[in-house]
Formats: sequence, C-alpha cells, structure tokens
Amino acid sequence: MDGNDMAKCPVMHGGATTIDSQVAGWWPKTLNLDILHQHDTKVSPLRGFAYRDAVKSLDFDALKADLFALMTDSQDWWPADWGHYGGLFIRMSWHAAGTYRISDGRGGAGTGNHRFAPLNSWPDNANLDKARRLLWPIKKKYGNKLSWADLMVLAGTVAYEHMGLKTFGFAFGRDDIWHPEKDINWGPETQMLAPSEQRYGDLNDPSTMFDPLAAVHMGLIYVNPEGVNGQPDPARTALHIRETFARMAMNDEETVALTAGGHTVGKAHGNGRAENLGPAPEAADLAEAGLGWNNHVTRGVGRDTVTSGIEGAWTTHPTKWDMGYFKLLFGYEWELTKSPAGANQYRPINIRAEDMPVDVEDPSIRVMPMMTDADMAMKVDPAYRAVCEKFMANPAAFDDAFARAWFKLTHRDMGSRHRYIGPWSPTEDLIWQDPVPAGTTNWDIGAAKRAIAASGLSVSDMVATAWDSARTFRGSDLRGGANGARIRLAPQKDWEGNEPARLARVLAVLEPIAATYGASLADILVMAGNVGVEMAAKAAGVTVEVPFHAGRGDATEAHTDAASFAPLEPIADGFRNWLKKNYATEAEELMLDRAQLLGLTAPEMTVLVGGMRVLGTNHGGTAHGVFTNRVGALTTDFFVTLTDMGFKWVPKGRNLYELQDRATGAVKFTATRADLVFGSNSILRAYAEVYAQDDNAEKFVHDFVAAWTKVMNADRFDLAA
Repeated sequence: MDGNDMAKCPVMHGGATTIDSQVAGWWPKTLNLDILHQHDTKVSPLRGFAYRDAVKSLDFDALKADLFALMTDSQDWWPADWGHYGGLFIRMSWHAAGTYRISDGRGGAGTGNHRFAPLNSWPDNANLDKARRLLWPIKKKYGNKLSWADLMVLAGTVAYEHMGLKTFGFAFGRDDIWHPEKDINWGPETQMLAPSEQRYGDLNDPSTMFDPLAAVHMGLIYVNPEGVNGQPDPARTALHIRETFARMAMNDEETVALTAGGHTVGKAHGNGRAENLGPAPEAADLAEAGLGWNNHVTRGVGRDTVTSGIEGAWTTHPTKWDMGYFKLLFGYEWELTKSPAGANQYRPINIRAEDMPVDVEDPSIRVMPMMTDADMAMKVDPAYRAVCEKFMANPAAFDDAFARAWFKLTHRDMGSRHRYIGPWSPTEDLIWQDPVPAGTTNWDIGAAKRAIAASGLSVSDMVATAWDSARTFRGSDLRGGANGARIRLAPQKDWEGNEPARLARVLAVLEPIAATYGASLADILVMAGNVGVEMAAKAAGVTVEVPFHAGRGDATEAHTDAASFAPLEPIADGFRNWLKKNYATEAEELMLDRAQLLGLTAPEMTVLVGGMRVLGTNHGGTAHGVFTNRVGALTTDFFVTLTDMGFKWVPKGRNLYELQDRATGAVKFTATRADLVFGSNSILRAYAEVYAQDDNAEKFVHDFVAAWTKVMNADRFDLAA
C-alpha cells in the first residue's frame, strides 16, 4: 500500500470523527458517535409531522403562480438583474444540488442543508442567502406543506420554465433537516479555497483527487472558473471538469448541457472591490440579520454587486432560454482579461454591439459579455467541442439534453421515481434511478420458508448473503439495498466483499426455490436471512418470528447501469469484520460510516455487530470477534466475553488483538478494532453492558431482530410509516 491509498480513504477521519471543541484537545482519539445521532428527532420543531403526506395537499398551481410572480417582483433591498430573479434562483438550485457526489451519495439538495453551515457560508455560495430570503414569503405562506428543500430546487426549475425552457418535470418529497450535517467529508483543508494540491495525489492527474471528494477546492461546488488553482488553461481545466462532473454522476454530454444551459441565463458578479464585502453568514455580526457578504462601504447591489469576482453575462439575452451561449462562444475569438474585481476571465474580440447584453439596471447601456476558463474548456477540449457542435446543429436536442440533465442534477439523491410526489413528476424510468420491476406478493410464503429451512444452507450462509444484499443501501441518496437482487448481477456478484464463490453457491440453492414458488430472488434472499436469524434465536432458546414483507422485484442487466454501482462496493464492513486493505481510517470509524449510511443508531449498530459475530458471518469465515463456542446461536456471548475482566487484550498488529486468559496467558480469542471498540469506548461499552447482563438475553434477540429488519427493509419506501 502506498501513501495515496492512505490519503484517499473515502470517509471522514481525524478531526471529523473525534469529539468537538475542548474534548478534542484533551482526548483526540476518542471515537465520536455523533454522526449516528445527528438528526435526532429532538432537534426538529415538527416532531411527529409527516412531510411526505402533507405535501400531497399542497396547491401546486398556486405555488407555481406565486413563483412566476416573484421572478419579476424586484425587491429594493436586493434588486434583480434585468428585473428577473431567474439567474439567482437557478444558481441557488444548482449549488444546492451540485454538492452531490456518487462516491458516497452524500451532498445534494434533498435535505435543505443549504440553510446551515458550512454550505450557507461557502465562498461559492456567496449571496445565495439573499435568494433564500426572497423566497421566505412563499415559504411562510405555504408553511409545513412545502419544505425548504423542495422550494429551493423548485425555484430554479420554475425560473427556467419562466424563461422559456420546457422542463422535464419536478418531484416533491424532500424532507428538511434541522441541524448541520456532520457526516459529510468536504475535504482536509482548514481554510476555504486552499490550493488544490491539498486534495490530490497529483494535481496533473485529476483522477487522483481523494475520495469521496468531487470539487477542486474547499468551498467550491465544481471547478475553479478561473482555471486550475486560478491559473487559466482551458485544456487543463477540461480534464478537471470531466473528473469533477463524473464524480457527480454526469457524462460528457450531460456536462456540456449543464454548463451551456446553466450559463445561458444570468450573470456573474465582480463589478467592485471584494475587500469591501463583510463576513459570510456564519461569521457575520448579529445585526446582519443572518445574512452575509454585506457591503457597507460602497453600493454593492445591482450593477455593483460582487459575488464570484468574475463580471458579466455569458449571452446576449440573459433572461431568455435560447442558443445564445453557443452563438457567442463559437461566434467569436476570446482573449484573457481581468474583471473589475481582478478575476481572470475572457472577453470577445471585436464583438458587434447588438451581441452585447444590456446593463442590468439601464437597458440603454450595452456591456461586454464574458466567458470563464471552464467555458473556454467547452470549446478547446475535442470531446466537449463535439458535443457542442451536435447541440448547435440540433437545438431541440440541446433543449432535451439540458432538461434531462437538470432533472437528474436536482433529483439524483431522491431514489426511485416511485418516491416522487406531485403532478409534475415524470413517469419515465431513467437508468440512473436504478429502476426495479414490480414484485409480487402472490406466492406461498410459508412453503417457500419451509423449503429454505430444509435447503441445507447454514445459518451463516443465509444471514451473510442477505446482509450483503441489503448492506449496499445508502440513506444519503436512497440507492442500493436488497430490492432488485442486484447482488446476482455485475458488478456486485464479483465484489470481493461479497465472497463471489460463496455467493454463487448460495444463489445456486436459492434461485430454484424462488422459481418454484414464483417469488422474486430479492424476496427469497431476505427471507433466507430471516430464516437463519429465527433458527439462531431458537438455538439460543428464544422463539421469534422475524417480520417479512414480500413485494421486492428482480432487476435485470437492462435495468442496471453497472458502472454507476461501482461506488457502492464496500471497502470495509465492520458488521462482517472485514477490511479490503488497510486505510488511514481505523476499522471502527469505517464501521461508523457504514452504519450511518444504513440509517442505524449506535445501539442498533451495537446489537447487530454482537449478533453477527456469534452467527459466524465474518468475511472469509475468520474467527476474529467470534467470542463463543456456540457459533450459530443468537446468544449474548460476544458481549459477555467483551466485558469479562478475566481477559486481557494484547495487540498483535494494527488491527489484530488476542484475548488472553489473565491467569494462564492462554489465547482464548482473537479480535479486531471493530470488535474491541465496543468494550473500550465509554458509550459503546454502556450499550454492550446492557446485553452482557444476565437478564437481557431475550431482549438482545428481540433488539437484534428489530435492527436486522430495519436494514432488510431500508430500501422499501412503500413500508414507511
């Protein structure tokens, strides 16, 4: 393993997973469990409120009419460019959605997180606080029926429609969070816009950007519009654009469509002195009323606004959806210049007066348009240029490509289209939605269950395979999970973490059972896991029935964009005591990350690990953490041994320990950090002690079943309360 392997670890570690403030200074290695509790219901002022039910009664047409009116209802305190807020609202929607990255599914517009730090104060989001305040009267009017998350995306979509684009649609259903997200690794930097080298193994090779990052700087959404590290070079910038957009799930055509479509309307702002701007919202004085970047030195609004530092519009008619971006970009040669704020940008050579946009406040004045280094990359890079030429030859194709790419950008983290709410939701299945054919409940569940029990599969085989099928679920973007049975398709069937040989053997037994009873394999995989848990509970002296809900479907290769599933491959699974290789992040922190993506609390993580160990589900059949001589019985032996002071823990490697008898020195068990953290961390030990008590053996089984069922049904939105 080289140094880059350590640096590229795809989850937060170090300061991000140690307790904040003073405690971090006192005990910097203390494991922080906050990411498993960050959205506790106690922080919500709407406890017990079901937004996804409430939004269905929203007056959708009235809402759109109000947004249409707002587009041209200019406010004195923050006047609209050309009397139209479309560009501002589109930028807000884009920047809310554009933080999504396919690596871990985190970011995106699905939670309304733009209201909170750090996003509300990123340099790239300057003055988007004004966009949210402009929307406040509409949010106030529609109240709980309209989330901020939905409104912030809808505003940009309606803006495009108001300016002439036929949009692909819009879906409601994004529920707001009420606290800043602590689970997202935005990068290792300690300052905004730090040099890009801090997040690359080699800045000349964009693919070496450390996982799971997607943007080139801390505080930016995509790339530096002035060029790599602010140095103009369109060809080099194109390489970074391609990597960045790929990490946000976009191909070349989608990237060009979004760049051109995003820059068809609105303008950049840099007609003033950046040093006159006040601090960002999170650093601003109380008197700033929660707003940031306020200019109390000079005028600072209208034509004198400073945001990015780049100044000007990209097109002749910045409030109209048209082909103007391509007309100017390819109709003129461009030369490097500086904005009034000192930013690098390009201006056209010998532009005709009629091709110049008018001033945002005085339509009698014509002003110079501009292009950024990222725009010039569309012209210089051969692949991007070819897409541009395709669009220029067929404007309808551009309209459609952009509408679809915008919809994907703003809905990528919402999961299946079946989760969409509202009259404008498209019904077309899109490959990036990971479609799954409808399942059936019309089969003999009892007979199939008996056939599985008599199949000869071991408890560990049944439980491990069901777990592997379900553990891909990510609450971050609602991808993965057991529904679809994609574990039998490429690439999942070949993932090292799924033990391909063992998986093939188990599937060979379960597939005929599914065929015999007319059930989906997805259902049979989950049922087999449940059967294994019930058998293990019985072996421990507890009779329990694990809840099962039929109705999953089986995806096919045609339903599966195999390449897009590569980021879902586990690199570690603390529940099955496995690491693909050593990482800079310790095993227990990787386990926290997996638990958070699965939507588990710390107690649920604890009970699942303790149960999985005694069921013998370790990857490769290792004995690490299997603190029992009754493997296959759902006992509390893991916790009893873990808390037994008759053992001492002796390190034998970075992630290997021996449990030695204190009296004799004999080695009784081996363990990993993902095992022993439940006995060393004060919070996790408190949970472990509950299950180690003599009176909680039956409670343990029932708690395990509840947590197990939660994971198996994590992707079943149809079962949500």
